Formats: sequence, C-alpha cells, structure tokens
Amino acid sequence: MPMIRECVVTTVGPTGQTHLAPLGLIEDGAFWIIAPFRPSTTLANLEAAPFATASFIDDVRIIAGCVCGRSDFPLEPVSGWSTPRLAAALSHAELEVARAEADPKRPRFFCRVKKIVSHAPFLGFNRAQAAVVEAAILATRLGMLPREKIDTELAYLQIAVDKTAGPVEREAWDLVTAKIKSYLQTQPD
Repeated sequence: MPMIRECVVTTVGPTGQTHLAPLGLIEDGAFWIIAPFRPSTTLANLEAAPFATASFIDDVRIIAGCVCGRSDFPLEPVSGWSTPRLAAALSHAELEVARAEADPKRPRFFCRVKKIVSHAPFLGFNRAQAAVVEAAILATRLGMLPREKIDTELAYLQIAVDKTAGPVEREAWDLVTAKIKSYLQTQPD
C-alpha cells in the first residue's frame, strides 16, 4: 500500500490566481500522485499548468480553514518555481506533472518531485493534530458517508482532542466540527 502524505497543495490557474487545497499525496515509487475529485479548482489548474507546490505544515488551522472555505493564508514565492508555498510551511516540495491518468471521478496526476526544501524544524505531532486532519478529511466526504459513520468517527476523534489539544488544535477542531454539524443539521434523521 502506498504512503499518503497529508499537506496543502498550491496550484496556479490560467489567469495567475493561486488555489490552496488540503490533499493527501500518494507516494508511489518515483511519483507523488495528486488525485483531486471532479470538479475541482486543483484539477482545472493542473490541466492548465502542470506544476504544484506541496506545503508540509504543523498548524492544522490551515487545513481546517481550507476545508471550511478560507483561502487567504499567506504565501511566499519559491525561487525559480512558478507556484508559491505557504508561508507557514515547515518544508515544501516542488512537483511537476509527468503524466496524467483520466478518470471520470478522480483523475490522477503523477508528479516528479523536483526539489524538497526545509524552512523550519518539525517538532512532532500530537494526537489532536492527527484528529483534526482526520475530521477535515471527513468534512470533505460528508455527502458520501452515512450519518452513523460520521457520528462514530467524530466521537472517536474527540477523545484525542480532549486529551492532547492545545489552543491551536482546539480552534481548528471547532472550525471543522462546526462545518460538519452545520451539514448534519440539514440532513433528515
């Protein structure tokens, strides 16, 4: 089974606008695969310009914010590369699409890693950070999952937040769970 690296991917659209998306990059041999669902801005941008930057972060508020519609996180240019990185990135990878596999639901862009650059030390995760990432992934799949699965997952993830979260993780957790609860309120019981 290939490894999945959770990060925030930056792409650039045809008119130069940047787009941030929290994604799990699939590491498969020499390639890192970006597999966005249709329709998506990331997909359209990669079709227009085959470059992306993966920012690896430890501030889960950014992932939660992206999932909840926020896109105003500070970016920094990358020297010699067309796609910026998150200013908060501990490291980033510059990715160039080598080939694409069409799919009606979730095309796959096989990327070569051109360069990986470190910006700050990584001091480790706590379980609450992982719980926020899992809740953010859950929030992107609400229409695909039964209510019981959503409730069960949230209850389990809440344990890690209660035991290990600091203020940053609690803020991110509250943001993501508010989105999930808002969705659930619109669904029949």
